[in-house]
Amino acid sequence: MTQRGILESIFKRLLRLSGAGRTAILIFLLLIFLIASPVIALGDVPDSAPDLTELDLQELMKIKISTVYGASKYEQKLTEAPASVSIVTSSDIQRNGYRTLADIIRNVRSFYTTYDRNYHYLGIRGVSRPGDYNSRLLLLVDGHRINDSIYDTAFIGTEFPLDVDLIDRVEIIRGPSSSIYGTNAFLGVINVLTKKGGQLKGAEVSGEAASYDTYKGRLSYGNNFSNGIEALVSGSYYDSGGHHDLYFKEFDSPADNYGVAQDADADKYYNMFTTLKFKDLSLQGAYSSRDKTIPTAPWETEFNNAGTSTRDDVGYLDLKYEHDFEAWQITSRLFYDYYQYRGTYMYSGDVTNRDNANGERWGADLKAVVDYFPKHRLILGGEFIDHIRQDQVTYNENPYSSYLDDRRTSQNWGFYIQDEFKICDALLLNIGVRYDHYDTFGETTNPRAALIYHPLPMTALKLVYGSAFRAPTAYELYYNDGNITAKSNPNLQPETIDTYELIYEQYFESQLRFTASLFYNNIKDMISLENDPSDGLNVFRNVSHLETRGAELELEKQWNSGWKGLISYTLQKTENEQTGEDATNSPQHLIKGILTIPLLKDKIVAGLEEYYTSKRKLLDGTTAASFFITNLTLSSHNLIQGLDLSFSIYNVFDKGYADPASEEHVQNSIEQDGRSFRLKLTYRF
Repeated sequence: MTQRGILESIFKRLLRLSGAGRTAILIFLLLIFLIASPVIALGDVPDSAPDLTELDLQELMKIKISTVYGASKYEQKLTEAPASVSIVTSSDIQRNGYRTLADIIRNVRSFYTTYDRNYHYLGIRGVSRPGDYNSRLLLLVDGHRINDSIYDTAFIGTEFPLDVDLIDRVEIIRGPSSSIYGTNAFLGVINVLTKKGGQLKGAEVSGEAASYDTYKGRLSYGNNFSNGIEALVSGSYYDSGGHHDLYFKEFDSPADNYGVAQDADADKYYNMFTTLKFKDLSLQGAYSSRDKTIPTAPWETEFNNAGTSTRDDVGYLDLKYEHDFEAWQITSRLFYDYYQYRGTYMYSGDVTNRDNANGERWGADLKAVVDYFPKHRLILGGEFIDHIRQDQVTYNENPYSSYLDDRRTSQNWGFYIQDEFKICDALLLNIGVRYDHYDTFGETTNPRAALIYHPLPMTALKLVYGSAFRAPTAYELYYNDGNITAKSNPNLQPETIDTYELIYEQYFESQLRFTASLFYNNIKDMISLENDPSDGLNVFRNVSHLETRGAELELEKQWNSGWKGLISYTLQKTENEQTGEDATNSPQHLIKGILTIPLLKDKIVAGLEEYYTSKRKLLDGTTAASFFITNLTLSSHNLIQGLDLSFSIYNVFDKGYADPASEEHVQNSIEQDGRSFRLKLTYRF
C-alpha cells in the first residue's frame, strides 16, 4: 500500500469513530506533537542535536539518568541495568492522581490491567492468563517479597498493603530475573520503594472523597531524630459503597432482578505501616485487611446476593542489616509473612460456602556486593524460606459439609552469583545464575546474561538473554472441592521461560530520552486449568506453550518550563504454539501518553493521561472491544503553606469498555467504571 493509501485508510477509520474516540485520538496526537516538536520547547532544544563526544564532564553531568536498585540488587544507572526499566516517582503519583498500584502500573509501557470487580490483574507483553493471580510477576516492597504463600499473588489493587502516598518510587523491571530472585520473577519484577521518615519531617493528614460513596483518610508521622533514629508510622482507612446498581445482561431475568446487582460492589480496607532505622539496622512492618463484596456471581453463586465476598489480610515484619566496608557491602535480612484469605459464597437455598486459606512463612537471606577485583562487581547471595503454614479449607454451613481440609508445610532455598564485568570503557558484561531447590518438585537452575555497549556516553545498546521459572503454587498443587468439580495435581512441574531482548536507550542534553526494544519470549509447561474428560473434573496441568514477539517504543521529554511528556507504543503478538491461536486477554497494541502542564509555576499542575488498549480475545473466542481512556488531574502543592489539593476526573469521556473474564464467571467480559471523580486534600504540620 502506498503512503497515500495508508493515510487515507487511517483518516477513514478516524471518521468512523465516535466523537469521544476522535477527541481521544486528537489528544493523543497532541501529546506526540508537544513531546516531539522543538518549536513547542520554547527554545529549549537546539536546532541540531549536540555531539555528546564533544561535551565536557560538567555538561554530561547535566544529563539526568535515573538509577535502579531492583534489577541487580544494587544501585546502578538505567543504562547499565541488564533489563528494560521504567521508574514512576512520588511526584508522578501525585500529579496523575494514581489511587492504587494498579493505576501506577497500568500507565507504564508494555503493561495492562484487568479488573473482575474483586481483584486487579496485571498483563505484560501480551501475557495475562484469565484466572492467574499475578503469580508470574514478583512484587517487592523495599526488597521484601509480597507474593503470598498460597496463591503467590502480587496484590496491586486496594488489597496492596501500602498506601500509595507512602511510595517514593516504583521500579518496573521487564523480563525474567529468576537468576537473582528465584520464583515469580518470571515476566518482570516490581520493586516499590517507600518514603523515609526524614522525608515527612513531621505529621501529615490526608482525606479523600470520590464517586460511588468513596471516602479515605490517612494519618502519618515521620522524622529523623537527633539520636540517629529515623522513623515513619502511618495508618489509612478506605470505605467505598461501589456501584449501587450494576447491570449484567447474562442475568437479565425476573428471577435475577433483571440482571441488576444492587449494593453488591462495596470495598473497604485499613492498613498500617511503620519503619524504624538506626545506623545499619532497620525494622519494617505492614498489615492490611480488605473486604470486597462481589457483584458478578462467580462460581455459580446466587446473583444479587451481597453476602458473596472475600477478605484478604496481609502482613509482614522485615529486619534488615546493611553495612558498607571498604570494597564490599553486606546485607542480611530476617523476615516473617502472614496471609489469610476468607471467601464467603452464597448459593440458592440459603447455602453458605466458606473457602479459607492461611499462609505463614519465615525466612532469611544474605547478600554481598564485592568491588574488590578490578573491572568486576560481584554479587553473591543465598535465601531460605520455610512455609510453616499452607492451609486450605472449604466447607458448607447449615448443614455443615467439609469438601477440603488440606494442611501443608514446605521449604525452598537457593543461592546465586552475578558478575558485572567491565570489559572496556564502552562494553559491559552482566552475567549471573541462580540455583533453587523446592520440596515440591526438586531443583532448577536459571541464568541471565546481558551485553551492554556504550558507543557514545549517553547511548546504550543491550542484548539480553534470560531464563526463569515459576514454581507451582499450593493452590494449584493441592486444591480440590471434594472431587465435585475440581481435583488436585501434586505432580505439577514449574513453568519455564526463555527470553531474548534487544534494547536501545538514548539520552540527549535537552532532557529528551528515547527507548526502543525488540523482545521474544518462549514459555513452556505453562500451568493451566483443564477439564479431564475421563472424569469431568477441572485440574491444573502443565499443558500450554506460548510464544510472544513484540516491539516497544518510548519517548520522554522534560522542559525547563516544567512541562513533561511521555508517549509509548507496544506491538505484541502472543499465540499458543500448539494450536497457533492467539492467546486470551492479549492486546496486540498498547499506547500510553502522559502530559504534565504547569499552570501556575510549580504551584498548580495539570496531569493528562491517555491510554489505548486494542481488542482482546475472550475465553469463548469472541473479543472485547478496543478502547481509549482519558484521565485528568489538577493538583496544587503548597499553594497555601503545608496544604496540597488535587481533583481528578477518571474516564473523562465516560467510555464504556469491558475486561475479559475468567472461568469462574458466567460473563465472558465484565463492564468497567464510567466517568468518576476524586477530591483529595493533604495537610502537613
